[in-house]
Amino acid sequence: MTALPQGFTSFVTNIGIKDTSDDFTVVAAKTVVAAAGVFTQSRFAGPSVVVSRKHIASHSARAVVVISKNANVATGEQGLANALEVVQGVAKKIGCDPHDVLIASTGVIGRQYPIEKVRAGLSALPFPLPNNDAISVARGIMTTDTVHKIAEATIGSGPARVVGVAKGVGMIEPNMATLITMAFTDADVDGDALDAIWRRVIDRTFNCVSVDTDTSTSDTAIVLASGAAGAIDLADLEVALEQVTQSLTKQVARDGEGAETLIEVCVDQARDSEQAKTVAKAIVNSPLVKTAVHGADPNWGRVAMAVGKCSQYTDIDQNKVIIRFGTQEVYPVAVDESGLKQLSEYMRGDEVRIHVSLQTGQATSTVWGCDLTDGYVRINADYTT
Repeated sequence: MTALPQGFTSFVTNIGIKDTSDDFTVVAAKTVVAAAGVFTQSRFAGPSVVVSRKHIASHSARAVVVISKNANVATGEQGLANALEVVQGVAKKIGCDPHDVLIASTGVIGRQYPIEKVRAGLSALPFPLPNNDAISVARGIMTTDTVHKIAEATIGSGPARVVGVAKGVGMIEPNMATLITMAFTDADVDGDALDAIWRRVIDRTFNCVSVDTDTSTSDTAIVLASGAAGAIDLADLEVALEQVTQSLTKQVARDGEGAETLIEVCVDQARDSEQAKTVAKAIVNSPLVKTAVHGADPNWGRVAMAVGKCSQYTDIDQNKVIIRFGTQEVYPVAVDESGLKQLSEYMRGDEVRIHVSLQTGQATSTVWGCDLTDGYVRINADYTT
């Protein structure tokens, strides 16, 4: 068992949202604590995002509730009323103001909560929450994930810790955060400072993952800090949060729907971080690059194509760009047939790194994604039927 950090308790159960797997998760602190969150920028943002964005504006919270297998998106005023009822129900049980409760939902879009089942679940919610098992929290928020996703790190020399969980394997191209992820720490940190750190960390990790270029309507990334372990160095906290979120980012990419291979793309010697990330995303999002990786085909021309279509960057000169698969340069220095066979063997592994140097500056960005398989098509063709 991986325990949540000091100051947090949890409850995970099944209330019958879709099947018999866990679908109702609550994590709470003993009191109102520092909190930060970033959310989807989708114009179809769900009620859970609308409510949580408002509640976390104070950079504080007491609890978070997650309902999985139902996104509660595009559900109108009734959907908003249902989200507020969930928040109010949790607040009543744990004894806090509803504005101190955050909510996230994930699953099929366009369906109302089975509200009678949700009400029964709220009625049966025990308090105090009986557990502190982070693994059960990670499992409780899953939808089409094949494995639960969890990571932890110690802040500096300890004893303060960070534990994070995440869910998501499809509809993943972040535009702030991605999917649903929650981090918990027992560090003592001011809410405003936590918010600034969290936004930087998210931008370097979850904002650098893509499975299928589709931005979810429910993207939610939340961090709560109980303060139970005492004061910490803010730089150490940022390092620990980044360790956790980067691990979760890679886990999400590796578990992309139908995925067999994790793709890591590093673009360096770029003009600035925006250029580096844009080019890296163009590569990792290219269906032709994804299928080449799936087929273990070291077709570097597809990488060149992806770089070239970033035509807004007139300072990118094809005569200066360097492309590598792994550590092997493939352009402009050509690889012979023997070398291509070796690269094909490399690409049959469970992780492939593509490294591009633009030689327009000194900035670097690394992003993560996965190959495109027939399994992805099958999963999403059959998703609601």
